[in-house]
Amino acid sequence: MHTGRREFLSGLAAAGAVALVPDILKGAQAPTAGPAAARRIIDTHYHYASPAYSEVLRPMGTGQTGLIEWNETKALEDMDKYGVATSMLSISEPGVHFGDDAKARALARDCNDFGAKLIAKYPGRFGLFAILPLPDVDGSLKEIAYAYDTLKADGVCFMSSYPGFGKYQGNKYLGDPLFVPVMEELNRRKAIAYTHPFRAEPLYSLLPDRRSMGIVLATDTTVTIESILDNDTATKFPDIRFIWSHGGGTMPYITGRFGATKGPDGKPNARLATIQRFYYDTAQAFNSFTLESFTKLIPNSHILFGSDYLGNAGSAGNVVRGLDSYTGFTPAQRQAIYRDNALELIPRLKRA
Repeated sequence: MHTGRREFLSGLAAAGAVALVPDILKGAQAPTAGPAAARRIIDTHYHYASPAYSEVLRPMGTGQTGLIEWNETKALEDMDKYGVATSMLSISEPGVHFGDDAKARALARDCNDFGAKLIAKYPGRFGLFAILPLPDVDGSLKEIAYAYDTLKADGVCFMSSYPGFGKYQGNKYLGDPLFVPVMEELNRRKAIAYTHPFRAEPLYSLLPDRRSMGIVLATDTTVTIESILDNDTATKFPDIRFIWSHGGGTMPYITGRFGATKGPDGKPNARLATIQRFYYDTAQAFNSFTLESFTKLIPNSHILFGSDYLGNAGSAGNVVRGLDSYTGFTPAQRQAIYRDNALELIPRLKRA
């Protein structure tokens, strides 16, 4: 077993993930007034950590110090500073499954329960993309039912891939046949499926000191999109609303490699039409070089604000500055990315 995974499992045992969610006192905190608050942004790429999740990450050496030290008070202060009205809570990579189905189920339940308590404590400020304990399919089906029927979650959270260990052989991307029962259930529920990239091997270790991290994350998103296109997951299960992180990784810039083209009549072929039906967030995709080509491929109505908040103050501000400075948006298009597109995807937030 990999050293980091071994340390994680021992940390999970020490944390006692099933019982470590503290009671949260009731209360509410509204956005502060001012120009920033007027944006009323909905952040669809926003990470948090339950106390138990923080403790099991701590010995792993993932470099996610801000996430490990996630604090709701600081998080809300940062949201208010940059005009974020609502953040959709999700677990970041490396996810919750590290070789043991039972522990993965317990940790997923812990994280989702904690997210639901934050929603209750701060009405209107948070939503939840519930983490699933994949590649454990049976456990994930149970967690989908619990997340939707009990917690009233807004969607689910995938990793872009899952490493092979134990009974799971080889890296599993989202188009893998193993995951068909999960996709069937999500399609039945017309689910939102937010996807966060995974630090997949062997790419993760190709450069010294794992300096290829950023490239790996973008590439893993690209590979999983190709996976669901190749295996017709997106066409077999058309009612799943996929959200891809970081502007779709590198996919928007290599569409020819995806066989995504326009015909002689100027209309998109089937693959291009599917790609344009997905949703994409602006985390790491908010500079003018990226936006210039990204916005030519993806309809404005399918671009969502994402900050990639990991307990790192100012991440939303960086994205706001990037989007505000891009001259290719009309004010209405920019506001759609900040808020209106997410409202169409998650109508309950209109009441928040």
